[in-house]
Amino acid sequence: MNKCIATLLALVFALGMQAQDIEYTREDSALVVKLLGEAATQRGGENPIMYFGKKFLGLPYVAHTLELGEREHLIVNLHGLDCTTFVETVVALAMCDQQNHRTFSNFCRNLAKIRFREGLMTDYTSRLHYFTWWAEDNERLGIVEDIAPKSAPWGPFTAVQTIRINYMSQHPTLYKQLKNHPEFVAPIRQQEEATNGRKFRYIPKENLAWAQSSALGMVKDGDIVAMLTDSDGLDTRHIGIAFWQNGRLHLLHASSLYKKVLMSQETFHEYEMKQAKHTGIRVFRFVEK
Repeated sequence: MNKCIATLLALVFALGMQAQDIEYTREDSALVVKLLGEAATQRGGENPIMYFGKKFLGLPYVAHTLELGEREHLIVNLHGLDCTTFVETVVALAMCDQQNHRTFSNFCRNLAKIRFREGLMTDYTSRLHYFTWWAEDNERLGIVEDIAPKSAPWGPFTAVQTIRINYMSQHPTLYKQLKNHPEFVAPIRQQEEATNGRKFRYIPKENLAWAQSSALGMVKDGDIVAMLTDSDGLDTRHIGIAFWQNGRLHLLHASSLYKKVLMSQETFHEYEMKQAKHTGIRVFRFVEK
């Protein structure tokens, strides 16, 4: 595939963004249009996140696909996904389908809205690097909603996460852009500090053993799940999409272990209990309008 960097002069975002550089392949843009065209007649009543998520089954897992070039730009890569770009791609497609806007430019507009703070891409610091930032911003924009109850009874959300993030500012040499642009470290640190101390309800990984007939059944097919951690200055270690199979919760995700997008045969509980640094999950639902 011949990779190109093209400026889509017609792509002016309604949220005040200027037309901007977008990196993609012709194969990627064609696939977006194909998937959106098929969804118009084939999705029916299926949950849109599940529908589009399954379209990428078997696709290779590829890390660091957004760390290209010196200047922040919108990268569209549908031929290799990591856990975050998988979820972002699926949500952007679901938004297009919901809006009945089935062009590549509409997809890019939605992807930028999801990926950057308030949908505005400026530089590296405007990207929503931590999942807590991603969740808060996309909930504020009405794209997803946290399904944790706001008050008791808490159902399966029996634990509270207190955010303590500093990994990026403490390890800038591990990030290409922070290493090359040390002036970005201070703004990232300020954003981390502004987030620290916030508290969120989550489902401890032990509760993922509950059956669909229990309170855990409030998690639905297509819900976006973030696997939390309380160590190393991070908030999450992985994200994916939940689905039920034979009354047990499972995970659709871009797996670094299996090097592809898959629907895990092991239950979500079995998967999580193997992850020593995981504590549980936060759950978000795509807002269908």
